Amino acid sequence: MSDSFTETVTTGWLSRIGNSIKGIVVGIILIIASFPVLFINEGCAVKTRKDLNQGAKECVPADSASVDSANEGKLVHLHGMAKSQAPLNDDQFGVSAEALKLKRQVEMYQWKENTSTDTKKKLGGKEEKTTTYTYEKVWAEGRIDSGKFNQSSDHANPSSTLGSQIWTATPITTGAYTLSSGLVDQIANFTPLPVQSPQSEIADIDGRKVQWNNSHYYIGSNPAAPVLGDLKVSYLAAMPTEVSIIARQTGQSFSPFTGDSGTTINMLQIGTHTAAAMFDSAQESNKIRTWIVRVVGFVVMFIGFGLIFKPLSVVADVLPIAGDIVGVGTGIVAFLLAAPLSLITISVAWIFYRPLIGVPLLLLAGVGLYFLFKKIAAVRKAKGKS
Repeated sequence: MSDSFTETVTTGWLSRIGNSIKGIVVGIILIIASFPVLFINEGCAVKTRKDLNQGAKECVPADSASVDSANEGKLVHLHGMAKSQAPLNDDQFGVSAEALKLKRQVEMYQWKENTSTDTKKKLGGKEEKTTTYTYEKVWAEGRIDSGKFNQSSDHANPSSTLGSQIWTATPITTGAYTLSSGLVDQIANFTPLPVQSPQSEIADIDGRKVQWNNSHYYIGSNPAAPVLGDLKVSYLAAMPTEVSIIARQTGQSFSPFTGDSGTTINMLQIGTHTAAAMFDSAQESNKIRTWIVRVVGFVVMFIGFGLIFKPLSVVADVLPIAGDIVGVGTGIVAFLLAAPLSLITISVAWIFYRPLIGVPLLLLAGVGLYFLFKKIAAVRKAKGKS
């Protein structure tokens, strides 16, 4: 069952011009912010790569069956079965599992708001925005904040005293070693844990009946016809499993290893993996993270230039088709400025950190700017002749 509400807001041409002029300040801030983001990102990428290479060279193999005092303080690689010493329990529901981690997942039947906006430009520069708010009841973990809904009074989500929770075994061992909290945090091999029918009746929660239903608990009157505020309680468990570890040996446990450039190495992967494979995976993650930040930095700069040029398209919106044409043009210019400037920033960072790669990148960015300004000059010359 769902319902919807539509709201239309019309903004005058002069108001739009004023808002776009205010946006110039935001655009300048975004452009300025993008430069350190791009520069620092390259430095972090280089430092991480160097420290991972350092770790790969210094890492020594270890046997999880016994602690070798000769490896004290060294970066070690080992693998073995991660085990817990005692079962984990959720006493409220009588659920128990011989697991490394036990998660109670609570979902509530509640309102969810979906929005869609259609923007139309009108002759004379006005802009009409029509927003449709659609409300539907869904099962979702946690409570959706209905106070932020456009129509919050008619779609209020109830609160509940019962929430999701994770229990973690202490200690968790691998052979003769005890895993550190940093390594335990990386264990996430959760799989569904079927719940058996309870031996005795469970007390009502939030005034609602608790009943077992198809390997999970249902809190409400009728699972076949849920009402607002009903809850479903299911369980996930991270069971004992083979793990591979690369970390600094500290007594009978581990601590993060810090490379010369400041990067910490403290890795755990589910399954049996060689040290080389784990370092390769870390290097690949470093590359992906670097590219994500590069794209974010470029997009932030592109948006910044777009906001600076926005008043031009708004002024031209007196005739909507003219505003669209100007908007496309300013978008192209924003891209042609953001792309080489982002590349130049990255190049300067590489010159600072790795000159042999940075110089060619800087030359490439320079060529891009040269052709951009040459194109602008040609357009101006053509207009001058006409």
